[in-house]
Amino acid sequence: MSLESVRAFFATKAPDIDIIEMDTSTATVALAAEAHGVEPGRIAKTLSLRVGERTLLVVTRGDARLDNRKVRATFGGKASMLDAEQVQAVTGHPVGGVCPFGLATPLPVYCDISLKAYDQVVPAAGSIHAAVRIDPLRIAELVEADWVDVCQPPQAVE
Repeated sequence: MSLESVRAFFATKAPDIDIIEMDTSTATVALAAEAHGVEPGRIAKTLSLRVGERTLLVVTRGDARLDNRKVRATFGGKASMLDAEQVQAVTGHPVGGVCPFGLATPLPVYCDISLKAYDQVVPAAGSIHAAVRIDPLRIAELVEADWVDVCQPPQAVE
């Protein structure tokens, strides 16, 4: 059902965007980067967080890590990750296929500024076998996301 909700989302809001379905799993950043032939930073991962009583989604580049201090300052409290069951319940998507498109529950979505390093990123599309290629600015526009700075700078590879 999850992939279908994403299909319906794009059919309505962005029919020009094609969903890419793979035979191989793209459930982790590493698997997705390999399957799509891109660097890990170009994989847009969607994190499901709870801050106090609020549940929200943060879309970041694949190689970024949340900065707890920035998260606390931005969202007004300590964030905790939802477990797989909670993620499925609120987003309608399985872990590894979570994206800000076609959500089961309306949730606030935030895009981390780290995504702006790329002109095109590859977020999941509601399944561990599906994704889209999209400009990060378009993600924010389609899901009415606010831009935030909640990640640590990507680590330089030595």
